Amino acid sequence: MKKLYIETYGCQMNVADTEVVFALLAPHGYERTEDMTEADVIMANTCSVRDNAEQRIHGRIEQFNLQKRSRPGVLVGILGCMAERMKEELLESGKVDIVAGPDAYRSLPVLLQNAAPGMPQINVQLSREETYAEIVPVRLDKNGVSAFISIMRGCNNVCSYCVVPYTRGAERSRDYHSIVREACDCSEKGYKEITLLGQNVDSYNYQDCNFAGLLKLVAESCPGLRVRFSTSNPQDISDEVLQVMASHANICHHIHLPVQSGSDRILEKMRRRYTREWYLERVAAIRRYMPDCAISTDVIAGFCSETEDDHKDTLSLFEEVGFDAAYMFYYSERPGTLAARKYPDDVPQDVKNRRLEEIIAVQNRLSLESNRRDIGKRFEVLVEGPSKRNPDELCGRTGGNKMCVWPDTEHRAGDFVEVEVLDCTQATLLCKLV
Repeated sequence: MKKLYIETYGCQMNVADTEVVFALLAPHGYERTEDMTEADVIMANTCSVRDNAEQRIHGRIEQFNLQKRSRPGVLVGILGCMAERMKEELLESGKVDIVAGPDAYRSLPVLLQNAAPGMPQINVQLSREETYAEIVPVRLDKNGVSAFISIMRGCNNVCSYCVVPYTRGAERSRDYHSIVREACDCSEKGYKEITLLGQNVDSYNYQDCNFAGLLKLVAESCPGLRVRFSTSNPQDISDEVLQVMASHANICHHIHLPVQSGSDRILEKMRRRYTREWYLERVAAIRRYMPDCAISTDVIAGFCSETEDDHKDTLSLFEEVGFDAAYMFYYSERPGTLAARKYPDDVPQDVKNRRLEEIIAVQNRLSLESNRRDIGKRFEVLVEGPSKRNPDELCGRTGGNKMCVWPDTEHRAGDFVEVEVLDCTQATLLCKLV
């Protein structure tokens, strides 16, 4: 057996893809290792959403090549979005032997077989059909508690700032029968939670099944599983989906609903296809059906031409919604996108930094306020394992995706326990067992 080492960067979709790659290569004599120094093949599954993500990969390629120099015969591969976007640059560097895009993983056995010094191999062909539907992933979760299930690939929205449609191709939905089979297989193998993944899950559509129908099928076919999903697009999330969530106890009450900006002018420039008013109406609908539903978001500070008034619109939207959590970044121009071709990146970096810091400060306060409202409440929590800070404590998440810690030496990863919140920090609920 040859040893295969893969580092995974970026979103949950990349984690799911890495699990597919391990599964595809296992029948060809490759077994997973977590020790790069013993690997025959070293790969990075990459992200291109922001520039700093790509810069990290360039640094890792240098580290991978130290292994090549010390152990002749080692192969280095770059997978995923960066492979798709920077294929020529990666090949010309002379430091990479394999370049494979997100739809080309079935070709990896042949690429690896043919790769040799001075003979790099590449396949970055995008597909309108590939979903890896029948592949049984090699799960990376060591505790066997949570699993990712990809329900669709690609994206058709083409937001002006986003590179994903160019690196992952057109949107296509996976056969719902295969999704339900995979979910049931996870349940049979002892997993307690699954996350259904897609760039825009709400646009899932396979034959006569939309996302609400799929969510209902999975929840009812696997009643012992906790079900999550990500990511929703504000323009597509429907009342039907919210009704299904509200009527099934095993679907977690948490929705990740990226807003990106609170300004209608910037949203239009981003090609987000909804308005501030529409977004707030969707938030109101979520809370009508599920008053306890946690809502998290993504936001970009300093997009092209953003003014102080646009920025204030974002801050005021954060205050109006009261997000439980947020992923916050300043704008990073991505070559090849509509924004890079059409709009100058004209907000100075120091202004981007300052606006981002102001958004973070508001969200930090909102997160703390949200957690304080939970003091005294009881939650069912899925144990993930020992707390990082104290081996006598366990940690796990509520259905609303809030991290809890509590003293416990009796339970283990995969158990469901009931806890009561005694105190909190901005990021964590401090609890006791009930």
